[in-house]
Amino acid sequence: MEKGLISILLRFETPAVICYRYSHWVTKLHIPVVKQLLMITVLIWQRLNQMFLGIFISPDAEIGPGFVVHTPFGINVGPAKIGANCTVSTGTLIGSGCRSVGDNVYFGAGCKIIGDLKIGSNVVIVANSVVLTDVPDNITIMGVPARIRIPGGRPKRFAWRTAEDEKIAKGANGKANGSAESAKGQKDAGAAGAPPVKNDGASSPGTHV
Repeated sequence: MEKGLISILLRFETPAVICYRYSHWVTKLHIPVVKQLLMITVLIWQRLNQMFLGIFISPDAEIGPGFVVHTPFGINVGPAKIGANCTVSTGTLIGSGCRSVGDNVYFGAGCKIIGDLKIGSNVVIVANSVVLTDVPDNITIMGVPARIRIPGGRPKRFAWRTAEDEKIAKGANGKANGSAESAKGQKDAGAAGAPPVKNDGASSPGTHV
């Protein structure tokens, strides 16, 4: 559902990223009058993003390619230098005091980056963490304030599940549990000296399928 250019353009968060790229380009222009006229469109677009999407990305931020807004609302990205392939989730705050952010950094929902600090590359910041100090490369950090550090900084990916997938998964588990109960019943019967029960697929009294 998330593949293809059309699907990406239809995503709820895409306009905010395009607005940032456009506004950042306008701030780099050195053409008098034209720059001022384009800044009017930038201000209007930014305000619409703030009102309807709850996303503000400073035009002065230096953000590399592959920037993704995973989920909207409550996102504030200050004028920080951010590397490539970074992902922000709902409730993320990257304060203006942040010196730099490396590549491949995942900001969990509700995390706050506050103070004069630097974040390395390949870092996962767990949801609702408050980061106050520098973060090295290749690490997962969590806590309020964030002090718990686990080696390895790669976010876990979850499959897109639907109600039908859940029904299929429950059916498969139920079959497996039934087989385990049948095997346990045969083992108990053999231990008691009774002949083992042959499992022909039909349910019998006391058997739960």
